[in-house]
Amino acid sequence: MEHLKQYMTSAYWCDLGRSFWHAMGTAKFWRELVMMTVGMSFGAAAVYYFLIPSHLIVGSISGLSIVLNTLMGGDADTFSYWVMGINAFLLLLAFILIGNEFGAKTVYTAMILGPLTQVWDRIYPYTNFTHKIIENSDILAQLQAGQTVLDANGNPYLLNRSGEVLEQVRESVMSGGLGMGDVWFDLICFVLLLSACQAFMFRINASTGGLDILGKIVNKYLHFDIGSSVAIGGIIICCTAFLINDFRMVVIGIIGTWINGLAIDYFTASLNKRKRVCIVSNEPDRVRAYIVDTLVRGCSLYHIQGGYSGEEHIEIQTLLTQDEFSSVMAFIRNNKIKAFITAGNCSEVYGLWFRHKKNKEGKTIIVND
Repeated sequence: MEHLKQYMTSAYWCDLGRSFWHAMGTAKFWRELVMMTVGMSFGAAAVYYFLIPSHLIVGSISGLSIVLNTLMGGDADTFSYWVMGINAFLLLLAFILIGNEFGAKTVYTAMILGPLTQVWDRIYPYTNFTHKIIENSDILAQLQAGQTVLDANGNPYLLNRSGEVLEQVRESVMSGGLGMGDVWFDLICFVLLLSACQAFMFRINASTGGLDILGKIVNKYLHFDIGSSVAIGGIIICCTAFLINDFRMVVIGIIGTWINGLAIDYFTASLNKRKRVCIVSNEPDRVRAYIVDTLVRGCSLYHIQGGYSGEEHIEIQTLLTQDEFSSVMAFIRNNKIKAFITAGNCSEVYGLWFRHKKNKEGKTIIVND
């Protein structure tokens, strides 16, 4: 209730407005706005082209929207309204039950998913892959009168925006055109595209909304860890698919939810991957100077003693990006410095870690985001 009370005060909204106005004057705000829009456009494409045609229900708000939209006899336009409505409801719950953990980024990404599916529908409808135009004046007249007409396979005829009759000839975008779609292809394409989008959102401290919000609420009040919270929400949503799909399709959706989690972890680890490098050389000062002055990275120096020779050395330990590690290796090789080097991948870094970029003079500087 404390979170709810703060929204009733004018001071809260004034502070929020000032913070937002200040953020709009920074290049970081507009850069991330473009990045979020582009990232979510790929997420919307994954939903529109691989979930909607095949009625594949994966544990997400989009999956729940497909169930409700199908039960209500909706189309691509009404689907986007379901997505927007459910996300708006969850965002409201998040602000009331959790507080300000979800900022403007989550609000923005969650609310544009539905409209972006409409954009893809306008640019290139999925029916271009799954349907063909037929000439039948009787069916055309019935469809124009608002009636539902089914073909021999039980699929409804549709009208495109030009008023032409569409007959379904493929079960999904990834089917071979023989009336036999392979839902596993749709599942794989959807998971890879959406999980890459989600990992990209997490990279810039944003999220796609929807199930992430539900997971946060379950995490806070039922005290499950966040991974289990998201999984629980996903499984519950998958089970709603029993209303429109058979048992096989529901199981495929549950498997897809699990694979989606694995793919997100993979993409997130790949985006955050660093090299933990240990260097023992006969010229530690030159190597240290290159890391600190040229790469603008910190390092730690350890006095060590060889167990076999008994000689004393200085070991340099540092964390580098893949490009920086390649640069260090080239420096040691080109300068013919004798060195013993070990390197391992590190996917999580906490504490002081700075992103770098080049200034106008070509020198490496620290980015202050």
